[in-house]
Amino acid sequence: MTTPDGTPEAKDAQGSVADAYRGNWVDRRAPAWSRPYLRLSRADRPIGTWLLLIPCWWGLALAILHDGQARWEDAWIFVGCGIGAWLMRGAGCTWNDITDRDFDGSVARTASRPIPSGQVSVKQAAAWLIVQSLIAFCILLTFNTAAILMGIVALLPVAIYPFAKRFTWWPQVFLGLAFNWGAMLAWVAHTGYLHPAPLILYMAGIAWTLFYDTIYAHQDKEDDALIGVKSTARLFGADTAIWLRRFLVAIVSLMAMAILSAMAGRGGDPLAIGLAIFGPWGMGWHMVWQLRKLQIDDPDTCLMLFRSNRDTGLIPLLFFAGAMFV
Repeated sequence: MTTPDGTPEAKDAQGSVADAYRGNWVDRRAPAWSRPYLRLSRADRPIGTWLLLIPCWWGLALAILHDGQARWEDAWIFVGCGIGAWLMRGAGCTWNDITDRDFDGSVARTASRPIPSGQVSVKQAAAWLIVQSLIAFCILLTFNTAAILMGIVALLPVAIYPFAKRFTWWPQVFLGLAFNWGAMLAWVAHTGYLHPAPLILYMAGIAWTLFYDTIYAHQDKEDDALIGVKSTARLFGADTAIWLRRFLVAIVSLMAMAILSAMAGRGGDPLAIGLAIFGPWGMGWHMVWQLRKLQIDDPDTCLMLFRSNRDTGLIPLLFFAGAMFV
């Protein structure tokens, strides 16, 4: 049996994870020995990689709009961020599964993950974590020194996040701190220095994470309540839509501020600035659509809306790219 978007509701005989896409490439094409490790990395659920990568591309695009200098090196930053996002999302998820292995076995949606289902041992998962992290570090070393330092500091929120649900009702804030770090890192990789614009963009990304991950967390709220795991979904409850509207306003406002801060040195080109400003505006309308569709007690709808945030995040990039050619 599957959900409306083709997601299996339970693990199949080949070890598929419950919330993976049905017929994904890992289950169909990957060598059998590699599947548990790829499932640890969420390769069968690519939305997380997109959500980690998109803020990196935001930061790079705004950095180019800031100084008006698109260089060949930026093509590698663009690609390197993509590879790094896949690896670090995989490493982060592996770390999350190691720390949450006891909780995951008690939650219907996560009981089929590789560690609680017995597909891999904790030692094997730890080894895979190290492999992914080392390859990602090699990619980081191709960036400038400031970006390398930014990448190393990023490990702190990544390490803390899996434990946040144990001590705060706002674990999504810690996820946002980790998932949106790339907005600053990619900016620094292009410019070599920090600036208020990527810091403001980083805050916009955190608000976006609060928006989409609150929706995601509503899938598990009943199981979370039974095992004592905290989340904004449980905290907000029936007031979720009110809080999501607040996050929406924060995202649009902060991203617009980041654009104005980044492009202040362009001589006040109104066309380029105006075109870029349409990015958060379009993103906001996509989130309005999500709010209209939201049913917090329907896990299938919550998962569908969560996955739709790939498109939400790509909308500003289209306008940023257009502004580069003005």
